[in-house]
Amino acid sequence: MTVERLRAGLTTEIPLPRAVSWAMGVAIFTTLTTLGAFVRIPLPFTPVPITLQTFFVLLGGAMLGATAGSSSQSLYLILGASGLPVFAGARGGLSHLAGPTGGYLIGFVVAAYLVGKVVERKDSSIWLILAMLAGTGVIYLFGGLRLAHFLRIGIKETLYLGVIPFLPGDILKFISVVLVYKVIRAKRRVR
Repeated sequence: MTVERLRAGLTTEIPLPRAVSWAMGVAIFTTLTTLGAFVRIPLPFTPVPITLQTFFVLLGGAMLGATAGSSSQSLYLILGASGLPVFAGARGGLSHLAGPTGGYLIGFVVAAYLVGKVVERKDSSIWLILAMLAGTGVIYLFGGLRLAHFLRIGIKETLYLGVIPFLPGDILKFISVVLVYKVIRAKRRVR
């Protein structure tokens, strides 16, 4: 065997079965969301911390599609609800889902599904940006509703505690998701 043939054999990719690829994608984004929870910046005026979770929720929806993206977030919630310390602050348990930030966590599943559905239908820059806006909005909606109910506060207070402080960071996150997604997609097309 010549060196060229050996090199060619080493660089030949063997495609994974679809189910294995799907499961690996779900596991990877479940893990990334967990790691994103450990990047936690508490704010003194709200029970909602700043984390990197939404970056991975949105990227997972875009990269994996609606079903696998939402499955990665559902698995994340199942692990956390079962008591594993995967939520922000190394917490877990059903009580965390029932707490003031539980709505944001539940919103992760819906946001990943929505982003994935949009990207599956229209894979263009403008649609990707709209998907990021919609996904972020869904997380705010679910999170804000739960926060308002838990704290028994109105819309204005909910916006001050659960949305407005996070807008600058979330805008940076979804712009970063768009850029990362574009780079990964471009590299996939080259292969």
